[in-house]
Amino acid sequence: MTVPACERDTRLGTNAHRLLLLIMLGYAGTFLGRQIMSVMIEPIKREFAASDAQMGLISGLAFALVYAFAGLPAGRLADSRSRVRLLLVSMLLWALATLLSGVASGFAVLVLARMLTAVAEAPVTPASLSLIADLYPPRNRSLAISCFTGAPTLSAVLGLSVGAWIVEQYGWRSGFLAITAPVLLVTLGLHLFGREPARGRWDIAVGTPSPIESLTQAALSLMRNRPYLLLMLANALATFSAFALSMWNTSFLMRSHDLPLQHAGILAGVVGGCSAALGGLVSGWLSDRLGNGQRLWLLRVPLLGHALGLGCLLAYLLWPAGVLFEVGGVPVPSAMLWGALAGFFGMWWIGASYNLLTQLVNPWQRATAVALQTVFSTLCGAGLGPLVTGLLSDWLVPGFGEESLRYALALVSLSLLVPMGLLVAVYISQRSIPSIRG
Repeated sequence: MTVPACERDTRLGTNAHRLLLLIMLGYAGTFLGRQIMSVMIEPIKREFAASDAQMGLISGLAFALVYAFAGLPAGRLADSRSRVRLLLVSMLLWALATLLSGVASGFAVLVLARMLTAVAEAPVTPASLSLIADLYPPRNRSLAISCFTGAPTLSAVLGLSVGAWIVEQYGWRSGFLAITAPVLLVTLGLHLFGREPARGRWDIAVGTPSPIESLTQAALSLMRNRPYLLLMLANALATFSAFALSMWNTSFLMRSHDLPLQHAGILAGVVGGCSAALGGLVSGWLSDRLGNGQRLWLLRVPLLGHALGLGCLLAYLLWPAGVLFEVGGVPVPSAMLWGALAGFFGMWWIGASYNLLTQLVNPWQRATAVALQTVFSTLCGAGLGPLVTGLLSDWLVPGFGEESLRYALALVSLSLLVPMGLLVAVYISQRSIPSIRG
């Protein structure tokens, strides 16, 4: 049935903000398991005598393939069941799988543990973004999504700085053990305070679809939605270079700027994490402020962010070694100024793009749509990004030696030109669509 806007409950209430905070903390906690891997690459590589390509496998593709395989079923589950309850169970299983990673007896066991972690983590993003779409109207949704998606960038501060200290002082296994406690606390909060919102609350058409689509039907329906398909591919390809830099940034600072593990982790975490978090919040606010229901602004902001971010990222990666100043005994390379700007602008696409994505599909497809997005993003980003970078780095060693990683990352960053082209295609398709001021 259709419910007039004047008759719908338009109050956000404290439950919206409280539940947003809980799912932000849960997402940050689970994502911390990926972030902390970047400061574990060198010690794990030494312990198991692994190559860069093998480390790209364990930090990327092994996790990503399973995550992608589990993503769509997890999305359909979130579209038909309580999303709050699904998140609670998912985070409990994630904590158990992460504990297993910390006690892995060999490289193969660690790969298996990372695959189990991927299964447990698969429902987190689709269920959470589906919840946010029912907690906040479109005019406020970009900032809410930016807060959620920015949570992992703040967790990077812990994963790359505090995590680097833990790994250096107590070993990489202790890092896995330390990150389980926060997620367990979030599950307790969801159990005590999580309340499921009405599905489709801010949409014009409200009701239960009949018949309910199967997983295959829902996926095929989404793939036939051309604006969604182009946007989804643009978002997925944008994560290719982002995950590559996130996973290899600490190693890049160690090799090309001659920093010890702890200092490299602190700089990658604090500078990269804080600048990215700030960029996500600014872009979310800017999208809501300028957009106010106008879809084209949800494309202009990401396009501007990609253009500025790519220029700053290339400057960061190609800037010569040299210390600008020291903070608390930590030498800060001159290149980190460009790194901070790259992190700031590199997040501009997320809040606006996901806001638009939630508007391009109906309320009972949203978690599946986000899951499909997550599948492609995980394969392109977490899966191929670190692996391709590792392969390129190994291939460039004969010509560039220790600097091979620098040029591998620079080549991978140029892939941002592809999502920019896809966003232009979506922009053209949306010019005739009326504004939505929900």
